[in-house]
Amino acid sequence: MRILITGATGLIGSEIVKQCHKNNIAVNYLTTSKSKISKDDNYKGFYWNPSANQIDTNCLNDVDAIIHLVGASISKRWTETYKKIILLSRIQTSQLLFDTLKNTPHQVKQIVSASAIGVYPSSLTNYYKEDATEVSNSFLGQVVIQWEQAVDAFSSLDIIVSKVRIGLVLSSKGGALPEMAKPIKFGAGAAFGSGKQWQSWIHITDLARLFLHVVNNQLDGIYNGVAPNPETNIHLTKAIAKQLNRPLFLPNIPKFAMQLILGEMHILLFESQRVSSQKIEDTGFSFKHYNLQSALQKEY
Repeated sequence: MRILITGATGLIGSEIVKQCHKNNIAVNYLTTSKSKISKDDNYKGFYWNPSANQIDTNCLNDVDAIIHLVGASISKRWTETYKKIILLSRIQTSQLLFDTLKNTPHQVKQIVSASAIGVYPSSLTNYYKEDATEVSNSFLGQVVIQWEQAVDAFSSLDIIVSKVRIGLVLSSKGGALPEMAKPIKFGAGAAFGSGKQWQSWIHITDLARLFLHVVNNQLDGIYNGVAPNPETNIHLTKAIAKQLNRPLFLPNIPKFAMQLILGEMHILLFESQRVSSQKIEDTGFSFKHYNLQSALQKEY
């Protein structure tokens, strides 16, 4: 099997590549940097420039499935200009892939796209499954809806469409965890707001395994990329402090303070989404890291 990956050098992409090679799956990947193109048979790079609508169509050679991860980071300050970049980076790349598949002979049977649990409205009481119809009116909620609609178009090409709504990814190599751990290491860690907001997390290796499970079993539709046991922000903060053997003695950080520092992006720390992993488990997927302690021990 050969998989084409967009965003292969990112945090999630590089872990998926690792898992592919472990399972004898060859990888083609798209990159905007010509210097990052590798010619190894099991790891072949191809150039694309989505903003100029350019792509090397050879990237589709012998490809059975596409894992579409690319998109501008949501962890930079959300200025009006950057918000457009966040949205465009997801829509433009999906459109370019769609047009390429439509106009090029290929054997692609499935596309699995990254998505985000930010689509679910913030709630301390709801327990969200994939069939929830309410959508968050936050910027992130609107991005996810447009992103998923762009990917849905691939079904008109007789391609199986799958979407993985990703939660808080736990990895010491990047993403949210190092940022949460940094103040704790210096004795300045604290929960955000009430600390009661739910954070649905997943360990990076489980997330990569989950993507490949969706590909190997040609599962279509939406799947939540979260572990079975969501935690509150205060419990997550305490668990990181315990793993790092650091005390937590500061009061919780108020919402207005983070709003001043981060602007609109502060919702990433204060929104509450308790999300179910039941649907993916019902397909036979089993998590290696069911609980937070196990996931954090793996990283620290």
